[in-house]
Amino acid sequence: MTKKKAPSGILIEIFARIWSFWGLISFAGTFLIIVIPSLLTKLVKDPKGMWWFISIARIWNWTWLHLIGCPVSVKGKENFAKGQTYVVTCNHNAMLDVPMSAPFIPGPNQTIAKKEFTKVPLFGFYYARGSVLVDRKSDGSRRRSFEDMKAALRKGFHMCIFPEGTRNRSNEPLKPFFDGAFKLAVDTKTSVIPAVILHTKKAMPTHKVFYLIPHPLEIHFLPPISSEGLTTKELKDKVFQIMWDYYKAND
Repeated sequence: MTKKKAPSGILIEIFARIWSFWGLISFAGTFLIIVIPSLLTKLVKDPKGMWWFISIARIWNWTWLHLIGCPVSVKGKENFAKGQTYVVTCNHNAMLDVPMSAPFIPGPNQTIAKKEFTKVPLFGFYYARGSVLVDRKSDGSRRRSFEDMKAALRKGFHMCIFPEGTRNRSNEPLKPFFDGAFKLAVDTKTSVIPAVILHTKKAMPTHKVFYLIPHPLEIHFLPPISSEGLTTKELKDKVFQIMWDYYKAND
């Protein structure tokens, strides 16, 4: 026999759907305020132009996350050495991880992102500005995106990558990592900064649709890991274990 939900549980479910609607409305409204200034940063030579783009994104997402009751705290910014670029690897539990990641990385950065999202009216232009785009169905596109990520590092941008590829819907701290972020780091002799995002799964559970609950969020940037002398697999395994252990100890 299926147990009936308690009245408090039903109220939470109703509230979470209403709050999710507020999340969409407030996201769209605040986006319309910042989209033109954000796109105008294209007129400024990089990396300064990308620095301005990320700075506007940080203000926007900080504001929006507060509006939906999910204030963000950031730890470990001191691990970014001035004048150095890094491959930043983030765990991925919920859609909230996206506004939690690149905007709060200190300094100009780009994210590897799906090309199909550029088809979204207006938002697609914004999305493309902050991303290295890839069509995952095309081997040629994947090769080009890898070269584009190398070029981004040469420009003085950090590269923000979700090495799990897609959201982690399991009960484990992390899904197995793909090689891309670590091959990039090894090939370019760039250090990796693991970034652990905490509590987004509590605010936006992966098994629920159109559901959002206010909850404080955190992103912690851990000390950089050198890629020197390591193979792609060795670097991947090292970063994976560090992020796994940190997530389990802090979530």
